[in-house]
Amino acid sequence: MLELYADDAEYRLDPFDEPLVGVVAIREHWNGVVAAQDHIEFDAERVWASGRTVLASWHVAITRRASAERVRIRGFSTMELDDQGRVTRMREWPVERVVGVDSSYQKRAEAGE
Repeated sequence: MLELYADDAEYRLDPFDEPLVGVVAIREHWNGVVAAQDHIEFDAERVWASGRTVLASWHVAITRRASAERVRIRGFSTMELDDQGRVTRMREWPVERVVGVDSSYQKRAEAGE
C-alpha cells in the first residue's frame, strides 16, 4: 500500500489535524492501525477521478482488539496525485460509531488465541 504514496506525501487523518508527512510517518500510522484492529471489512462505495484528483466515499467495519468493540466508520477521502500517479496529498473525513461487541472475537481473546 505504501507504494501508492510519494516519498514526501502529506496525509491528514482529519482535516483539522496536522498532516503526517512522508512515507515513514504514514507507515508508522498504518502499522499502529493494523496492530489495533481485527476483522476488517472495507468497501469503497464511490470513486471519482478528475485529472490528478481522486475522491472516494467509503465505509469500514472493524473490531478493536483491546476491547472487542465492533466499530463502523463511514468516510470521505480526497487524494491529489503526482505525474507517476502516486498520492502527494490525502485528506480524510471519518465518522465512527461503536455498534456492539464482537462476541466471537471476545471469546477467542479470553481463550488466549
